[in-house]
Amino acid sequence: MASMIGNIVGGKLLSKNAMKTVASYPFLLGAVYILVFLMGKFTGPMFIIILGWGIVLAIGNNISQYWITTVATEAPEFANGLFLTSGNLGITIGTTVGGLIISGMGTQYVVLGGLLFLILSIVFILLRNFMYSPTKQFSQ
Repeated sequence: MASMIGNIVGGKLLSKNAMKTVASYPFLLGAVYILVFLMGKFTGPMFIIILGWGIVLAIGNNISQYWITTVATEAPEFANGLFLTSGNLGITIGTTVGGLIISGMGTQYVVLGGLLFLILSIVFILLRNFMYSPTKQFSQ
């Protein structure tokens, strides 16, 4: 259910203003991580937070697919393979880092790993926006 809602919302947000959606996504996910960290011991609020988390993650999948397909418009099969490969690689690296954090600091602090990856995502979003800005493309 959360995935379906996230796909619908993500599609509408991307069609209205893709760059604004992409740039705000890490901050939205960061807010969810902070809520998980603060409210993780309370069962009731966590039900609602996890539902919201699922919606936000589905929006993130839409963003990933959108970015990959907009870069490789001439090779959609390659773009789809790249999307799947990067998703699997992200799961592998994220699980490894999360496991190291859990073993070193405890379960509650696994959210810090997510925040670390959010900081990296902001850096890469800024890098991509700089490399593919419309003004830079027209000047070449």
